[in-house]
Amino acid sequence: MKNFFNKLKIWFVNHKPSKRRIIQVYAALLYNANVKGFFTGKISTAGTKNLCVPGFNCYSCPGAIGSCPLGSLQNALGSAKKSTIAYVFGIILLLGLIFGRTICGYLCPVGLLQDLLYKIKSPKAKKNKITMILSYFKYVVLLAFVVIMPLIYSGVITLPAFCQFICPVGTISGLTLLANPGNAGELVSLGVLFTWKICVAVVIFIGAIFVYRLFCRFLCPLGALYSLFSRFALLGIKLDDNKCVDCGKCIKTCKVDIKHVGDHECIQCGECISVCPTEAISWKGGQLFLKANEVGFQISQPVNIKDFGAGELGVESDLSVSETNAEITENAVTESSVESVEMTVQNAKKSPLYALRKDNGKALKIIVCVLAFAVLLTALIYFNFFHKETVASTAYKVGDNISEFEAREFFSDDGTYSLEEDRGKIVVLNFWFIGCGGCELEMPHFGELALDENYKDKVSVVVAHANDDIYGAEDDDELSDGTPALYAEKYILEDKDWGEFAGNIKWIMDLDGDKSIYLSLGGTG
Repeated sequence: MKNFFNKLKIWFVNHKPSKRRIIQVYAALLYNANVKGFFTGKISTAGTKNLCVPGFNCYSCPGAIGSCPLGSLQNALGSAKKSTIAYVFGIILLLGLIFGRTICGYLCPVGLLQDLLYKIKSPKAKKNKITMILSYFKYVVLLAFVVIMPLIYSGVITLPAFCQFICPVGTISGLTLLANPGNAGELVSLGVLFTWKICVAVVIFIGAIFVYRLFCRFLCPLGALYSLFSRFALLGIKLDDNKCVDCGKCIKTCKVDIKHVGDHECIQCGECISVCPTEAISWKGGQLFLKANEVGFQISQPVNIKDFGAGELGVESDLSVSETNAEITENAVTESSVESVEMTVQNAKKSPLYALRKDNGKALKIIVCVLAFAVLLTALIYFNFFHKETVASTAYKVGDNISEFEAREFFSDDGTYSLEEDRGKIVVLNFWFIGCGGCELEMPHFGELALDENYKDKVSVVVAHANDDIYGAEDDDELSDGTPALYAEKYILEDKDWGEFAGNIKWIMDLDGDKSIYLSLGGTG
């Protein structure tokens, strides 16, 4: 029995998580503190969704209590609202200047997932010239899918192109929602795009088993954004050129495509620190964050010049101290250097953190851990037991009778449509306007419903043009803005080639204009 417990103890010692892993798991839990969302299949509507978390975490994840900075940026650019763009850019700028790519190494759930996948035993692809070149592709993705495409469609439709066509995190979030029995009805709306997203996610995460952080290194636009702050970020790792002997162990140990320690590809994981033979690699902000390898000496005792070497005193010359009389030789530091060190010590003692730093920072570490645990526990309790989700109000509920209306109908003999003629049927009413990308993408799906023989006698699909620009007909041939009345018919039949299902849909336009149908049914805006 004793041997069993000894083996168990050895196993735990050999498999205990690193501090980095603990922080990664902590961040993932905090970002997704709304655990009940995974059971209810609902997305949180908490006010915290107006804030961006540092790492890659989809807004649509059932557990998410914040927004993804990348998704927020795309939506801000697509909305073309200056205040929204400034707000999102401000958050990203703040996060980048404080953390840089330390977020990638410590605070990103997608990074954690890839780290765990890479632990699966399999042949591993090592970095090489090809991976070095591919590492720049994420900047292409950033520019094309996050910046250019949302800007091109801004004013017409908000198009978060990266989220829509590539993001594997959004795919996982969608799958968790669809897995909930309460969302089973949504399965009928899945199409080619969803299949594409599934394929992309599968390739990325299977590839992460063989290639270290495949998504982070080659595709992640958020990592590309944060890499722009690598040189200026307050946190991260740094290299002391005076101590570095160019042995190359740090580059060889690193699993990503860095050219030197702390460059734009470095995810600030810190693994290189332990292999550096001269301790030339350390953490930025060592005095503040109490890293042992950053502070060369303890300041709890009075300083004596003979206790230190030149490197610890921060001077370049060598210090030779006689063991018998402690005399400083001709290469010794000057009296001003000694005074400088003593002044540094005295100033440090005046620091509010001095008392916490004395015992190697143990007290401060305990305080930080307690506060972190309290924050996580508070978030879990609040979002799962006290926060009540807001439900969007609707003008009509199932079983209610909606207001009667008449409209101008294309492709009909008398040219008018009345809701009365579809009494007894389920009426699917959709609003759209010419040039709306989202409206046009969904139109074939309404066409499929209109063509379905199972619903032909039970369902009527009505599509109302909802753009004020071509509302308000002056006569039958021309609208108020000079657009020919038949332009919509030409657009439907010729420009978009919807003729296959157009005849099964009732295409209408307000007779009164000014969105009268939309507003009469409870629409706003």
